[in-house]
Amino acid sequence: MENIRRVVEVARLLADAGLIVLASFIAPFRAERERARERIGAGEFVEVHVDAPLEVAEARDRKGLYAKARRGELVNFTGIDSPYEPPPSPELRLDSRGAHTPEALADQVIDHLRQAGKLHPAEQQD
Repeated sequence: MENIRRVVEVARLLADAGLIVLASFIAPFRAERERARERIGAGEFVEVHVDAPLEVAEARDRKGLYAKARRGELVNFTGIDSPYEPPPSPELRLDSRGAHTPEALADQVIDHLRQAGKLHPAEQQD
């Protein structure tokens, strides 16, 4: 929770300076994400849910952290012995089960920002 609080503060400072900030991290609890939205501002905060079922996340785990958590070597690991509360209505949901490339998923984020009017005209050119 402290790491997320710090990320939110840095993101808020950068957003206040006029930058678009993309922060990628696991925020397993709805309350944490809601605090982030309140701190950054509802008009500036865009919740992007990268939807990866647990089995997909485990299959992609290059560091073996899920295996360690399943053996009890890591505690409070999201999805294993600590819950994950999916967002009920994120502004954008990305299905990362393999139907789309990472580049296509990134394009979805950019398209969302364009449609929301978050990109200046010069930034909207491909």
